[in-house]
Amino acid sequence: MNYGIRTLALGAMAFAVLMGSGLPVAAGGVVYIPLGSAGQIVVVDVEQDRVVDHIDGLPAVHGLAGTPDGRFLVAGSYEEREPGDAVPAKPAGMSEDEHAAHHARPSDGAAGGGTVVSTVSIVSIGERAVMRRIDVPGAVHHVAVSPDGGVAVVTHPNQDAISAIDLRSHKVLVTVPTGPLPNFAVFSPDGRQVYVSNAGDDTVSTFDTASWEVLGDIAVGSSPEHLVLSHDGGTLYVNNVADGTVSVLDLRAGQVAGTISVGDTLHGVDLSDDGRTLFVSALGEDKLTAVNLLTGAHRSTTLGPAPYHLAVVRGSGKIYVSSAEEPKLWVVDQETLEVRGEIPIGGKGHQMVQVTGQ
Repeated sequence: MNYGIRTLALGAMAFAVLMGSGLPVAAGGVVYIPLGSAGQIVVVDVEQDRVVDHIDGLPAVHGLAGTPDGRFLVAGSYEEREPGDAVPAKPAGMSEDEHAAHHARPSDGAAGGGTVVSTVSIVSIGERAVMRRIDVPGAVHHVAVSPDGGVAVVTHPNQDAISAIDLRSHKVLVTVPTGPLPNFAVFSPDGRQVYVSNAGDDTVSTFDTASWEVLGDIAVGSSPEHLVLSHDGGTLYVNNVADGTVSVLDLRAGQVAGTISVGDTLHGVDLSDDGRTLFVSALGEDKLTAVNLLTGAHRSTTLGPAPYHLAVVRGSGKIYVSSAEEPKLWVVDQETLEVRGEIPIGGKGHQMVQVTGQ
């Protein structure tokens, strides 16, 4: 099926910013990668393809997004605790994932009405340090920031809800119910809508960001998770983990325009710089697939073990792909899908954010 040429996705935005770190950073910028198992964010230099710094003090960090002005990262923790409790320290010898599981508590099912909270941290990019911590109702999976930088949305799979955070006042604006197991969130280019994948009932919900009411739900494939939006905001690509497909949503029509079959246990998804190629990792088959959205042609390469999150590194011709089983990134050529190298990162890499230097 000819899906038409799709332009640059917002899912891995590049922000222009002068870096304030003491370490030298190449003009190509950096990619920030949260490592839940290590409780830190690592900083990878794009031109050198190596870790140049890290930010500590972020237990079970998984979701990550950046503000458009390049000043801050918004990091979500998957660890839950009682309201008012300090962020607990990880015992020696215990992984961060084990620590998060130990402290997690069941939800009572009401959006924002549970008895547990988790932490959203505001991280200064210039200082590479946590500047503010905000309690939110329940573990945070993924994070999205509005195009104007005013609001962050975080997904709470244990609460069947999302929270919207005012990034100026650092207060939770609202917590609203979603479908079961909300996974990923993406803003429309004008910031008027947020799209949320609901892995528990195979839908994508559209929220109005003025009222925070649901405008509608679209049925997709089985267990939708990661999302990536075309540059014009007209098409949303939805990674359906359980059935190995990507749903192509026509957002103007409010319906599925097509389905792309990829492989077993999908995870990461992103678009090339020109928006003509969709990259998808198939964790269950140890492969990375590139789909030409104009012709429908597929190219795949073996990438194992367990290719996980991925991000197109803007302007570099490269893709960074993390492994769910080994503490590394693969550096993959976008055109040939050949592996250019590997980067040791010290943990399992989750939602990546690119920041470019001037």
